[in-house]
Amino acid sequence: MDEVNKLTVSKLSSSEAQCEEENGGTNGNNEIVNNGVEVITNSTVKRPEGNIHCLTIIGQIEGHIVLPPQNKTTKYEHVIPQLVAIEEDDDIDGLLLILNTVGGDVEAGLAIAEMISSMSKPTVSLVLGGGHSIGVPMAVAADYSFIAPSATMTIHPLRLNGLIIGVPQTYEYFDRMQERVVQFVSKNSNISKEKFRELMLKTGELANDVGTVLFGEEAVQYGIINEVGGLSQALAKLYELIKVKQVEKLEKQLRGKELM
Repeated sequence: MDEVNKLTVSKLSSSEAQCEEENGGTNGNNEIVNNGVEVITNSTVKRPEGNIHCLTIIGQIEGHIVLPPQNKTTKYEHVIPQLVAIEEDDDIDGLLLILNTVGGDVEAGLAIAEMISSMSKPTVSLVLGGGHSIGVPMAVAADYSFIAPSATMTIHPLRLNGLIIGVPQTYEYFDRMQERVVQFVSKNSNISKEKFRELMLKTGELANDVGTVLFGEEAVQYGIINEVGGLSQALAKLYELIKVKQVEKLEKQLRGKELM
């Protein structure tokens, strides 16, 4: 009986070792859980046109408050270090951002959007299913954005949970927070501040709420998203931007040699 148990333990240990080897070791596999860092090479597609990394933003954007375990969430403390790693990795030439989110924490979403918009590497976003609320700034943060024909985007005013003090300062705080979103979207897309505010405060379209729902083609018509398309179009555009970046880099190197 002891020999059977020893044999079983030996087989389990061998299977675990093989699994660890295939996934980059125990430390690499658990790194995202412990430190909020994902081993980015596992999500990088290597091709002659350039190496791209695919980053998905799904469910609800989790900020400073931990959401219930049954909620599908994207944690900003996982995404931000990952974006830094992508920016610093010389083997990655571009970022493909896949969005299917209901929105979430405003400051966390804006932090992710600011990080994406400030990256030096080419970035392309693709909205699938939905890119609602704070998902809108993240979609427009990329250099070029796509939305699937059946996907939707919801634009509405900010909401606040918890204690609300009935004083003028509360309204001013809301107004200033909304202005941060309005300014970011208008700066990184082709929609004006006035038009975006109009969509945000529109009444009669959403049941029990204020705001606007835009389908794929409508989001393009308003200038929020660049183009209606899917995965193949997004990849083609990203490879195009990577090629332009590589040509610019080569020209800069040649100019530097000429000056020397």
